[in-house]
Amino acid sequence: MTEQNFHPVDSSVTPRYAGIATFMRAARAELTSSIDIALVGVPLDLGATFRSGARQGPAGVREASRLIRQVNPTTGVAPYRLANIADIGDAPTHPLSVEKSVDLIQDFYTMVHAAGAVPISIGGDHTIPLPILRAIAKDGPVGLVQIDSHSDTFDEFMGTKYNHATFVRRAVEEGLLDPKRIIQIGLRGTRYGDDDIVYGSKVGIRMVTMDEYEELGRARVIEEIRKVIGTSPTYVSIDIDGLDPKDAPGTGVPEPGGIAMRDAQMILRSLNGMDLIGGDICEVVPSLDPTGITCINAANLMFELTCLAAVARFERKTR
Repeated sequence: MTEQNFHPVDSSVTPRYAGIATFMRAARAELTSSIDIALVGVPLDLGATFRSGARQGPAGVREASRLIRQVNPTTGVAPYRLANIADIGDAPTHPLSVEKSVDLIQDFYTMVHAAGAVPISIGGDHTIPLPILRAIAKDGPVGLVQIDSHSDTFDEFMGTKYNHATFVRRAVEEGLLDPKRIIQIGLRGTRYGDDDIVYGSKVGIRMVTMDEYEELGRARVIEEIRKVIGTSPTYVSIDIDGLDPKDAPGTGVPEPGGIAMRDAQMILRSLNGMDLIGGDICEVVPSLDPTGITCINAANLMFELTCLAAVARFERKTR
C-alpha cells in the first residue's frame, strides 16, 4: 500500500464550507514524484463554438466537490488509502489562442506524466483531451471510453483543426488512440449532414447512440465497453453534455434525451479494475448552472474516475 504523504481534509471534522476549495478536498501540492494521482484543472474554452464559460469549470467543480467524501458506496474503493492524491492546480492556458493553449497544456501534462502521476482533469471545453493524450499516450495508441452527445470526429470545424468537435479525429490521426478500442456512448445530437459520423464508422469506432443505448440497456452496454477496450491501457473522457440536461443543464451545447447521472455512475463503477491511464470531465459551465447540479454531478464523476485510477495504480504497483 502506498505510504500516505497527502491527506484530504476530513469533512466530518472540518466543515465543508471552511478553507480554500480543492478538488474533493484533496491536499494542494506542487507536482512531485510522490503524487500517484494528480487532480488538474484546465481552464480553456476558446475551442467552444456556442456558449462559452467552460474556463470557469475547474473553479466551479472545486467548490462543488466539497461535498465528496472518501469511500465509494458501491465498489468500496477508498482512493486515498490506495494512492497519494493531490490537487496540483491548473494547467497553463493562453487566453487568446487555442493553438498556444494546446502547446502549453501538452507541456504541462508531459511533466505530470514524467513524474509518474495519473492525471484526472476538469476542463475546459472538449479540446483538452488532445494535448493531454499527446503527453500521456505518446508511447503507443490507447483505448478510449467517451461519454458524449457528439462524436467529436470532424476534420475541421469553423475552419479550425483544434476545437471541441475534433479531438477524437486528431488523436486517431496522430496514433494516440486505437480507433478499434474507442467506444462512444450517448450520441444523439442533431447533425449538420449525413456525413457527420462517417469518419468514425470508417475507422472502426464503436458508436452507441442513445437510441441503441435504450434498446440494449445499461448492462449490455457495459458488456460492450469491456469487449471494446479489453485489458489494455485506456483513457476516459466525459463531455458533461453526454448527461441528460436535467442532470447537467450547465453546459455549452445541451442535448435533450441523454444518459442519466445514475447510469453514468454505474457505468464507471462497473469498470473497476480497468487499466486507466487518465481521464477528464469537460464542458461544465457554472454560469449556466443555476442550481449547481452540473458542478455537483461533475464532482461526483471525478470521484468515480479517481477511484478507477487509484485501483489501476495500486494494481500496477503490486504486479
